[in-house]
Amino acid sequence: MVQVCVNGARTSADGAVVPLTPQALADSVAGAVAAGATDVHLHPKTPCGQDTLSPSVLAATLEAVRERVMVPVGVTTGAWAEPDPAERVARVRSWTVLPDHASVNWHEPGAEETAAALLERGVGVEAGIWSGTDGAERFARSPVGPRVLRVLAEVTDPDPATAEGSARALLASLGSAHGRPVLLHGEGGGTWPVLRLAGALGLATRIGLEDTLTLPDGRSASSNAELVGAGLAEWGRGIGDG
Repeated sequence: MVQVCVNGARTSADGAVVPLTPQALADSVAGAVAAGATDVHLHPKTPCGQDTLSPSVLAATLEAVRERVMVPVGVTTGAWAEPDPAERVARVRSWTVLPDHASVNWHEPGAEETAAALLERGVGVEAGIWSGTDGAERFARSPVGPRVLRVLAEVTDPDPATAEGSARALLASLGSAHGRPVLLHGEGGGTWPVLRLAGALGLATRIGLEDTLTLPDGRSASSNAELVGAGLAEWGRGIGDG
């Protein structure tokens, strides 16, 4: 599986290439799926371009995207979109249109409660386990762990020289990950080394403008579709290296 991470917490300050509106997201997702993405992760935005868990914004975004593609579509529940854990749960319970899955960062306060609320509504949970946090330790003892859709092993080390080592350490800290599938990805300068490692290990991965604005050769990416095409090639290269 190659998931496209369409926009993340990026804003217009990151350039016009980053999709922010429901229509722009739908166009970008359609291009990425045509290029080979099989799953979608996106951040619905307010009119001023900030991440939100608002039910009306979520509904408009999901409906626009689903008019264009037939693959699973997931969203964030990151604490930056709603810092108060109780309000985050209330937002999930107020959604009128449901995503196929949603990511929950396990090191954030209220992670288990948010995950439980999603599961109660029939929404798959992607357990975000970030390197450099206690997320793996918390997840290992979580009773919700065996019920998640998959684990997002998120390598936050942006140094291309050390990101692969950080990824291997994160995977080791996850242990059996409650037997759930693992999606491995990096960010910034660590994006491409970690993606190639995912290929070598036969793990699912993701690529898109949330994780990086540049192609493997350092050129600026023109779209999520271009990143997906490059990502598939690099993932396959990782298999060969493995």
